[in-house]
Amino acid sequence: MKFTVDQIADLIEGTVNGNGATLISNFDKIEEGKSGSISFLSNPKYESFLYQTDASAVIVSKDLALKKPVKTALIRVSDPYLAFTILLQKYQELVENKETGIQVPSYVADSAHISENVFVGRFSLVDAGSQIGKNSQIYDRVSIGKNVTIGCDCTIYPGVVIYKDCIIGNNVVIHANSVIGSDGFGHAPQADGTFISIPQLGKVVIEDDVSIGSNTTIDRATMGSTIIRKGVKIDNLVQIAHNVEIGSNTAIAAQTGISGSTKVGENCLIAGQVGVAGHITIAPKTIVTGQSGVTKSVKTPGRTLGGTPASNNVDFLKRNALIRQLPEFFEKFNQSNK
Repeated sequence: MKFTVDQIADLIEGTVNGNGATLISNFDKIEEGKSGSISFLSNPKYESFLYQTDASAVIVSKDLALKKPVKTALIRVSDPYLAFTILLQKYQELVENKETGIQVPSYVADSAHISENVFVGRFSLVDAGSQIGKNSQIYDRVSIGKNVTIGCDCTIYPGVVIYKDCIIGNNVVIHANSVIGSDGFGHAPQADGTFISIPQLGKVVIEDDVSIGSNTTIDRATMGSTIIRKGVKIDNLVQIAHNVEIGSNTAIAAQTGISGSTKVGENCLIAGQVGVAGHITIAPKTIVTGQSGVTKSVKTPGRTLGGTPASNNVDFLKRNALIRQLPEFFEKFNQSNK
C-alpha cells in the first residue's frame, strides 16, 4: 500500500516541509532509509543520519532546528516517537486480515460461549464455562481452562495457557507461551524437613489494555486475586508471583521477578533483571534501574532507585564510581606508607 507524505501528515497531525506528494510504501530505520520509505528521529544521537538518509520522509520534532540541508521531506510533530508508533498502528490495522471461526481440530466445550467475530486456531482448547468476547483472536495451541473470561478485541498468541477462573479484560495481548494462573509458589515447611503444598485457590485478574510478552508467568493467588491493572505493559520472561498487584500504566522489562503479595503502584517503570522482594509496597511513579534489587517498601512517589539493595540512584552511581577507583586509592595508600 502506498500513501503520500501529506496523507501521513494528516493522520499523525503533522506539518510537512518538502514535497507532500511523495509516495511512501515502507518503513525504515533512519540510518537505513531508502527511497519510498519513512522513518523518524526522536533521539538526538541519531540526528547525523537525518542529513545522510535516503528515506523519502522523516518524522521529526516540530522544534528541531536543522544544522544542514536535508534531501528528505520532513513531517514535524510534537512527539516523533509517539507519532511513528501511531502510524505503525494505523498501518497494521489497514493490512491486518483478521480471521474468524473455529478451526479444526480444536475443542470448544458445549457450555463455553464464543461471541461474534472470534477466531479459535487449530489444536486450541476452550473449556467448560469459559467466555470469549467479540473480535478476539485465539491462535493455535492455546489452552483456556474452565470458567475463564476473556473480553473483547483480545489477542492470545500460540502456546498460551490460561488456567481456570482467570479473568482477562478487553484489548489484552498475551504473547506466545505465556502462562496465566499457574499455582503460586506456596509450600509450608514441615518438622521433618519436607514441604507440604499450599492449595492456590485464587485467580488472576488482568484488566483492559494490558500487554504481556512471551514466556511470562503470572501466578494465581493463594486466596483472592493476583491483579494486573489497566494499561500495564509487561515484557518477555517476567515472573509475577501470587497475590501481587501491579498498578495501572506500569511497565516492567524482561527478566524481572516480583515476589508474592507485593503491590506496585501506578505509572512505575521497572527495568530489566530487577528483583523485588515479597510483601512490600512500591509507591507510584517509581523508576527502578536495571539489575537492581528492591528489598523494602518504597514510600515516596517519583523516586529513581538503583543497586542492591536499591537506593537513590544518584547515590548508587556515586558509590559505583568510588568502587572503581579503589585499586588506585589502595596503590596510593601503599605508596604513602612505604
